[in-house]
Amino acid sequence: MTISKVARSIGESATLKLNATAAALRAQGAPVIHLGGGEPVSKAPASAIAAGSAMLATGEVRYTPASGTPALRRAIVEYTQKYYRRAVAVENVMASGGAKQAIMVALQTVLDPGDEVVFPVPYWVSYPDMVRLCGATPVPVPAGAADYCPRLADIEPHVTPRTKAVLINSPNNPSGAVYPESFVADIVCFCEDRGLYLIMDDIYHRLVFDGQQVVNCYDYARRGIEDSQLIVVNGVSKQYAMTGFRIGWAVAARQLIKVMAMIQGHQTSGPSALSQQAALGALTGEQSSVDELRGTLEHSRDVLLEQLQTIPDIRFAKPGGTFYCLVDFRAYDHDSTKLAQFLLERAQVVTIPGAAFGLDGHLRISFCGARDDIVQGIARIRAALAEYPRHAK
Repeated sequence: MTISKVARSIGESATLKLNATAAALRAQGAPVIHLGGGEPVSKAPASAIAAGSAMLATGEVRYTPASGTPALRRAIVEYTQKYYRRAVAVENVMASGGAKQAIMVALQTVLDPGDEVVFPVPYWVSYPDMVRLCGATPVPVPAGAADYCPRLADIEPHVTPRTKAVLINSPNNPSGAVYPESFVADIVCFCEDRGLYLIMDDIYHRLVFDGQQVVNCYDYARRGIEDSQLIVVNGVSKQYAMTGFRIGWAVAARQLIKVMAMIQGHQTSGPSALSQQAALGALTGEQSSVDELRGTLEHSRDVLLEQLQTIPDIRFAKPGGTFYCLVDFRAYDHDSTKLAQFLLERAQVVTIPGAAFGLDGHLRISFCGARDDIVQGIARIRAALAEYPRHAK
């Protein structure tokens, strides 16, 4: 069987592989604790369920425009005005089958084979393969700081004449780092000056802790949206606990959105009408569920950090947002895949190897699940590591 070079360049998702292993163990009756999850355990807002149910009851669930329903796009316009203080038009908005599709379509729209896309380490696991699927080259850039926050001085040396775009995710998956104002301001201005596309993956932007707010990239944009190469991506998956609904969106210049919608139309014909209606319900309904989720996650983060302090010789930075903590386990093993597999088999705890995010020797630990699972899961990890040969290579 012959497959394409592009397909051969794509690796299996480490998160999905471990999830499958954990599911198989659970099916056998093993008491697996999942500390690798990427979705909150809370339920979708009642307004989302009611909106989706009302549409489903009519039996009229049809195709929508490739860029999304007018009602949802208007709600995203209002969302952008409220949370980004930026006035945009419906023509600047495209709804997608999740923020992942919005990013993928944006990359397909702006990249040619041989182009490069720069993004900081640690990065979301799919970024390199998404770039490769476009025939382009991913350029991961190690962040110099221990808090996982990049600086422009880290990024700039890796920008070449082949660089077409910079991809930024803050609050960051997998580290939970919230990038500082200085960096966001610098990278926005740098990309404008160099004529680079800047894709801001803001999917966690309302899940921040300790009273902080995420820096608004539009505050530093010197160009109007129609003259800008800034693409802001967001969605309902994380903040509304609606991961399975698969609705995200992109906000950009209308010329860019027009092409993105054309590509998306050929890919999927457009997002699910039912999911769009539910997303509309979430965006226009009562917002208390987001505040409740944020408060729950902040408390769970504190529980996790307290428990992590009981494990000797590990290092970690306090997450400022998301529901992840990236923990340095290099005192035990520099091979994070081997260590994650050991913890799954010996402790029956799922963690995600840092190698998938560009930082081997680290594990991503999630705190979006039950607090009892966090406490018991870390206790199991601590006990298992007591038997682990140090500095194994």
